[in-house]
Amino acid sequence: MYAIVEIAGQQFKVEAGMEIFVNRLPEGKGESLVLDKVLLMDNDGDVKVGAPYIDGAVVKATVLDDTCRGKKVLVFKKKRRKGYQKMTGHRQNYTKIQINEIA
Repeated sequence: MYAIVEIAGQQFKVEAGMEIFVNRLPEGKGESLVLDKVLLMDNDGDVKVGAPYIDGAVVKATVLDDTCRGKKVLVFKKKRRKGYQKMTGHRQNYTKIQINEIA
């Protein structure tokens, strides 16, 4: 059984027991989430599609860590023959959640 859920403006395919990284959420470590924006559910071939969401379908999750950071992305700027070079980096903040059940 899997579901496609909208979390913080992004869509994720989730299954029970799965751990995923999502954009920063306001909940802290150890808190539970109820995600009610379920777009699609598949229960062994029985597919339900929402318009836009499925009524009564929820995904329950727990926040494992709220201070995760992604890999560093380097941004390098250069203008040739001018002696201008600039390098900056960025690390995105993420929240790690575990999917407990799909109901």
